[in-house]
Amino acid sequence: MFSKVRNALYNAVGGVEALPAVADGEDQSRTRVPKFPYARPHFLLFQQDEVQVSADHQIRPIIVPRDISKIPWLSGYAETVNAGKSTWNEDQACVQQRILVRESEKHIQGAGMPYTYFALFDGHAGYGAAVAAANQLHNIVHKKLMDVIDHVLPPLELGNNGVHGHMEASTHRGMALWFPEKALPVDAFITGALELAFNEMDAQIGEDKKKYVMKGGCTCVVALFIAGKLYVANAGDSRAVRCSLGKPYPMSNDFTPSTERRRLQQLAAHKPELLSDNFTHLEYNPRPGRALMGRKILYRDVFMTGWAYKTCAPEDLRTPVVTGEGKRSRLLATIGVTRGLGDHELRSIIHNTPIKPFLSSHAEVKIYNIEAQKINESDVLVMGTDGLWDVTSNERTAEIVQHSLQNFPFGDKANAKYRFTSAAQDLVMHSRGKPEGHNWQTTGGAPGTIDDISVFVIPLTPYKSEWEAWKQKNEELRQIKSAKLPTSSIITSEEPRTDMDLQFPADSLPTGNQTTGPSDRTTTPLQNGTSSSSIPIEVFVSQPDVANALDLRLAEISLDAEEVLAPEPEDTIVSNGESSAATGDNADPTSPNYCER
Repeated sequence: MFSKVRNALYNAVGGVEALPAVADGEDQSRTRVPKFPYARPHFLLFQQDEVQVSADHQIRPIIVPRDISKIPWLSGYAETVNAGKSTWNEDQACVQQRILVRESEKHIQGAGMPYTYFALFDGHAGYGAAVAAANQLHNIVHKKLMDVIDHVLPPLELGNNGVHGHMEASTHRGMALWFPEKALPVDAFITGALELAFNEMDAQIGEDKKKYVMKGGCTCVVALFIAGKLYVANAGDSRAVRCSLGKPYPMSNDFTPSTERRRLQQLAAHKPELLSDNFTHLEYNPRPGRALMGRKILYRDVFMTGWAYKTCAPEDLRTPVVTGEGKRSRLLATIGVTRGLGDHELRSIIHNTPIKPFLSSHAEVKIYNIEAQKINESDVLVMGTDGLWDVTSNERTAEIVQHSLQNFPFGDKANAKYRFTSAAQDLVMHSRGKPEGHNWQTTGGAPGTIDDISVFVIPLTPYKSEWEAWKQKNEELRQIKSAKLPTSSIITSEEPRTDMDLQFPADSLPTGNQTTGPSDRTTTPLQNGTSSSSIPIEVFVSQPDVANALDLRLAEISLDAEEVLAPEPEDTIVSNGESSAATGDNADPTSPNYCER
């Protein structure tokens, strides 16, 4: 990213560290400490000596988790350090599995919605911002999701007027009790939560820099599996690509000076004071020199898509706000990314002009509806920092993943658990290459990347299976709640029991040794209640299937509030089964169901 050749040279000559664009003052270094110590991702379970070994720039070992069960769904992860452009691997990664649940329903099993979070952070000019984001962004995302929980989490019950009961009486975080005229989809609230989280994380880094040593900035890409969908939020040039049957389907766009040239030029044109008379918002082809003064040159302004001629004037000799093309493009001749977190003190290396006003923390969010798609066992999401994508294209990535997964058939139970880790390792190996003299080369002889590389390979079928199982359990729970059973009747205990204490009208229930299910079921008589006519009754519930037994009785009995006299039960549970992973059919690659927010 930052003048990699220059930084690598500084490391090679005398072993000194790469010079930052703006050095922190000596007084700051002596009085401030990092907010978070440098470490590798938590799921690698590294000791400090292992962190040192992982930073070997000569060997560049490919690191994978020693315990792959630490990552959800046996997802693959691999990383390697750079070839010497910085002392430490400035990439960071984070994985979290959490539950969205209302405070009033925490005691109810299945009331919350589980979600899974993956994130990669590519640091530059220091690891401080990347480490800070890896330690804090997931908490901010959770907080933002909790702010809109009433719109995201399906209701367990409705209020008297058909409105969500918790929304109706909520004072959650001081939320205003109003309803928009236009009904908004769940996607809008989750997208908004991610966008706000990125913005708040960027602001938090800016505040923390006043109290802690926190150098540099970072790109950020997040994959959030929630509500039956995959949400990918990206700010920077890290990338996420969905791979299906050997074909790639991008889930993010790179944000570089080249791809955001128009936004940057418009900002510079509307706020010329940001350029300090050192840069120009105009674009030239080619960039003019003093020899062209007074002659016709090609240029275009921000409102132009085509080109025109003008006479070269002294102001045309200023440096354009965007120089170069593609991966070699630079903003204010300094930085190769235009979105991310941090960089609050970054300045141009040639004119000392502040760069932060041109950078954006706005995340682009794309959505893929996993629930609605036929997912194949080999369908994965590949997330990688730019060290991967500098060498390996989307198409080549999909091919490598497909080939790697074929070496670990899903039916091979002994080795199948390593299939995604092996795919991640193969991707890192392809982009890093092998040492050839003082360089790194790929198998085909092309230059390998000298940058840090971090890669996730995440299977999609486990989440789809988990989501479908959760939906079924949650629907059963809402049916029980809608039957007006006491809340305490669905509290989960440490040791599940199948007995339930209920009271119904005497003329609606069997007595004696009658049963409510098939004759071959084992039933247990419960003799704890009295009917509305004060006659002792017995309610029989099938031990293997509490919910089905309730459904049989509730289908015949009216549960009008005036007829039900339910005392406080002693203890009741809701069965909590597990669903096996669904294999699914082949995905339809011609119709990826995602949209950009």
